[in-house]
Amino acid sequence: MSRGPRSSAARRDWGSEEEGCSILHVDMDAFFASVELARRPQLRGLPVIVGGAQRGVVLAATYEARAFGVHSAMPMSSALRMCPQAVVVPPDHAAYRDVSAGVMRVLHDVTALVEQVSVDEAFLDVAGARRRLGPPTTIAALIRRQVHAEFGITCSVGIAANKFVAKLASGHAKPDGVLLVPRAATLDFLRVLPVGALWGVGERTEAALARWGVRTVAELADSDVGTIQRAVGRTAGAHLFDLAWGRDPRPVQPHREEKSVGAEETFVEDVADLTVVQAKALELADRCAARLRHRGLVGRTISIKVRTSDFRTLTRSRTLTTPSDVGREVYLAARELLAGVDLGGLPVRLVGVRVEGLEPAAAVVRQPTLEEAVDEPVSVRRDAERAMDEVRARFGTTAIRTGVHGSDGDTRSTTTFVPADLS
Repeated sequence: MSRGPRSSAARRDWGSEEEGCSILHVDMDAFFASVELARRPQLRGLPVIVGGAQRGVVLAATYEARAFGVHSAMPMSSALRMCPQAVVVPPDHAAYRDVSAGVMRVLHDVTALVEQVSVDEAFLDVAGARRRLGPPTTIAALIRRQVHAEFGITCSVGIAANKFVAKLASGHAKPDGVLLVPRAATLDFLRVLPVGALWGVGERTEAALARWGVRTVAELADSDVGTIQRAVGRTAGAHLFDLAWGRDPRPVQPHREEKSVGAEETFVEDVADLTVVQAKALELADRCAARLRHRGLVGRTISIKVRTSDFRTLTRSRTLTTPSDVGREVYLAARELLAGVDLGGLPVRLVGVRVEGLEPAAAVVRQPTLEEAVDEPVSVRRDAERAMDEVRARFGTTAIRTGVHGSDGDTRSTTTFVPADLS
């Protein structure tokens, strides 16, 4: 989804020459909200927000809600103050995954060179599809028609000579539009944009560039690269200078390696009891580990995210000696990280657990440690958790849970089986 700042000057006809413009960026419009409107057509035209009521954050908002200043990732309480008449719809992630998978099938019918970058966006290289389907603008129109016909949602498409410009173009085509940036118009298109439109320019980088008098892409491109490097660092400066000149050699990569798995949850009420936070971290660690096992992966780095009642977000991470897909190991690392977080006496609003540094489980050779000789061997725990995976696959994800055992928050051999309703 496109979130960077845009320029009204960029939303115009840049020409019709499509030669050399084989990269498409397809981006669903307000994806979660659009899926909900397709299921609830009576809500069309109303300001609709998808997210957890009151305590959660905004996951998506219709353009009617965005007109009031509502945007994704903002606290729901703030969104409702801006737009009190909004209809709040709880998220249905299973439905979003199903529609996403269907949209990606439509894209793969166009070309095998599809790089999915999130649940609602993907890059395509259609150079090999032109003989069969026509020029890129014709292919974009075909995609938009099929997505709307099959799923009742709209998407915007950017067409350009490289991925960076195509993504910017799709953002300026929103909602429900197509923007072609011919190769010869690339620099003219970039030069009308604010510097914040460039990948990697957040608030801090934007402020750092502004201190050097650089507020637009044109000003960045016209600067000496050494000046930009002094402003934001050597590597980042060189990268931004290349982008300002439209240079992005990355090809469309059909198979993207998953870099991390994570889960987080916002509490219904702020929690001051650390044992409750630890119990939630256990549940999240168990969820992450199950996803790793399902994908045949292990992870080396464990990180946590904690958001306090004043919306301050704290993160910590540590690296395991050996990569793991065992929930207990993930939890113990997360618990240790939680214990080291200075909450400033404030209760916790949100907690999250993430596993990074992923690699195929088959490629890792694990040597038992001396500690495991007197403790529960990791192999035994892994087998137990795999058995839990099978129970959940048959009876549902809530059928069996790992519980906290002992005053120290240990998780040793404690599971609860909740019989499924088989009636």
